[in-house]
Amino acid sequence: MKFDAIIIGAGAAGLFCAIEAGKRGRKVLVIEHNAQIGRKILISGGGRCNFTNANTKAENFISNNPHFCKSALARYTPQNFVELVKKHRIEFYEKKLGQLFCRESSRKIVEMLLSECEKAKAEIRTSCTVKNVRKDNFFEVETNQGIFTAENLVIATGGLSFPKIGATDFGYKIARQFGLKILETRPSLVPLVFSKSENFGKLAGVSVDSIVSTGGKHSFRENILFTHRGLSGPAILQISNYWKKEKPVSIDLLPERDALDLFEKNLSNKQNLDNFLGKFLPNRFAEIFTENNLSNKPLNRLSRKEIEKIAERLNNWQVSFNETEGYHKAEVTLGGIDTNELSSQTMESKRVSGLFFIGEVADVTGWLGGYNFQWAWSSGFAAGNSI
Repeated sequence: MKFDAIIIGAGAAGLFCAIEAGKRGRKVLVIEHNAQIGRKILISGGGRCNFTNANTKAENFISNNPHFCKSALARYTPQNFVELVKKHRIEFYEKKLGQLFCRESSRKIVEMLLSECEKAKAEIRTSCTVKNVRKDNFFEVETNQGIFTAENLVIATGGLSFPKIGATDFGYKIARQFGLKILETRPSLVPLVFSKSENFGKLAGVSVDSIVSTGGKHSFRENILFTHRGLSGPAILQISNYWKKEKPVSIDLLPERDALDLFEKNLSNKQNLDNFLGKFLPNRFAEIFTENNLSNKPLNRLSRKEIEKIAERLNNWQVSFNETEGYHKAEVTLGGIDTNELSSQTMESKRVSGLFFIGEVADVTGWLGGYNFQWAWSSGFAAGNSI
């Protein structure tokens, strides 16, 4: 059973690569070890699939080589994917910040990809487990459904995030087998766990509009969400891409308000501190935050030192985290195949002719908000037009 290309992984990148290669008359086989294709697509965006971001730029991605993603993103843009979505009459809307979601179910995106694969005559085999990969003149892929050969092998197996839906380290194993360098991986777009016992367990479920930053370079304004062990929410997931264990994260709990100025304008106020803060923050948060930082006094009885302390904590809360919640809660894997090993034009290995790595398995990680799907479409397009 000989093909022009074998693609391992029937997720976003793998299916899109198969579509593009098939359009060019290539005989393509897609192998998926799960019984169902596109499982990560189906659960994404709360089941509505945030399939791209209209504002995608190279700056929205983290990689050891920040220029690597530029070529692929320029050749297949969010607008290109939106045109495909419109062609299939899938209704969508912009939620915020350029994030595009299906109005109905993420299943619509999977159905669209399947329809395009069928049109491109790409063959898909599910519940197909790879046992061994060899290369002589051709790639030989031994599976539980037989041995397949091809001139080109595309690895689109994703990273380590969401092991419960079948994520494995298969892509990294193949890279090592063929001598490619892999950069250290870790969970990302993931909740963070407090490094010391912060007394915020009672706040689980409370969210606060905040500006979150670390290292001074990147800041995100969205909600933070208290969990039993630490913090989650969009702003925390975003900053987790840049978080380093030894550096605290700065959280401004009163964006666009100067807390010190707010107190100075209310020095004669007889209201208790928690009630006063409850005007600007969720009541439960104001109560616990006050309890953790100061005794709950009326504002007019606070000393200058106490006012400065609480104001600093509100506008620049320095939080140390010990770890992430791990791959089972992470949306993506940071790190992966070193992009110096790959052609930015085609995603082909520079060491091994005909071997390609696309999507999350490579060291390109997008922000929260549809960017990682766009990387899947763009890198899949680049490889699909090269094999």
